Amino acid sequence: MPDHARHDTYDHLISLLDSCHVDYRLLDHAPEGATEAVCALRGHPASEAAKCIVLRVKVDRRTTRHVLAVVPGDRRVDLDAVRTLFAARYVGFNDPATAERLARAVPGTVLPFSFDPELELVADPDVVAQPRLYFNAARLDRSLLISGADYARSAQPRVERIAAPATASAQT
Repeated sequence: MPDHARHDTYDHLISLLDSCHVDYRLLDHAPEGATEAVCALRGHPASEAAKCIVLRVKVDRRTTRHVLAVVPGDRRVDLDAVRTLFAARYVGFNDPATAERLARAVPGTVLPFSFDPELELVADPDVVAQPRLYFNAARLDRSLLISGADYARSAQPRVERIAAPATASAQT
């Protein structure tokens, strides 16, 4: 993804937060995209992070939807819950190029916001309930801190139970 596209996504996010009068804090840190590692850099538990995964949802043979699933950083996306939610035949991870195009960000910097009409935003209730919510701000070296309530107000996600406990063998 070209550098200017990443900056556009970052700028779009900051403009949205400012226009919604969201109280946020920017945090600069060493470049990192892995949830647990960036949580350590920012100094908070993984439960306060927004983990963002771009999914491909095959509703039927002809209909494919793309979903940005947002779950707490210490959890994983429950693919069965997403499949049930969309009455789909199949749910899986998008290929990296499609995920990057739809999220307008490289892996590790995907925002819990959708700026593409093809990307449906679904957040777990435990994300919007967080008093403090951290996520990379479309950059590996900068994160944002906002409240879950402000996140819900500004991002307007569909709020559904889509998180499952993390397992040692399935860190999704």
